[in-house]
Amino acid sequence: MEIADIKKDLRQKIKKIKSIYPLEKKKFYSLPIFNHIERIFSFKKAEYVLLYWSMNDEVYTHDFINKWYKDKTILLPCVVGDDLVLRKYEGKDSMIEGEQFGILEPQGNIFEDYSKIDLMIIPGVAFDSTKNRMGRGRGFYDRLLKTCDCEKIGICFDFQIVNKVPTEEFDVKMNKVIATSAIY
Repeated sequence: MEIADIKKDLRQKIKKIKSIYPLEKKKFYSLPIFNHIERIFSFKKAEYVLLYWSMNDEVYTHDFINKWYKDKTILLPCVVGDDLVLRKYEGKDSMIEGEQFGILEPQGNIFEDYSKIDLMIIPGVAFDSTKNRMGRGRGFYDRLLKTCDCEKIGICFDFQIVNKVPTEEFDVKMNKVIATSAIY
């Protein structure tokens, strides 16, 4: 079986499991992840943190972002064509629906000084214990992750940890993966 087919099957399997859990349950399972992040030294000292505005099937980030954006510069990715650009989060009122996927994105100037980013907190469809990450298949995050030399933390629910994520040369490993009840 080709690696693309293996990834496609794994994405479908995880999507089916995610659909079992209502949003409120996903919010509940997200809490221990962010409780742990708040205790990590790299988060405590970070001034610029890349996060993401979660979709309903992802680790829920909205409350965490709103809790921290006045103390740290929170950068959120915005889809522009086939790439992600970053913009500073300045409160829920500054968000508009993006050009793809119906995700809310901040308005304002594009943030371009990636050397200032201290920490990236990244979603994924699946992760493994050796910190490999598999995304949704468009390569948005893999391209973005290569632009920044900082700590990269993947976050996910426990059921998104698999034995082995199929990887290719362009896939970027995480420095740490934090699931609801485990850290890798």
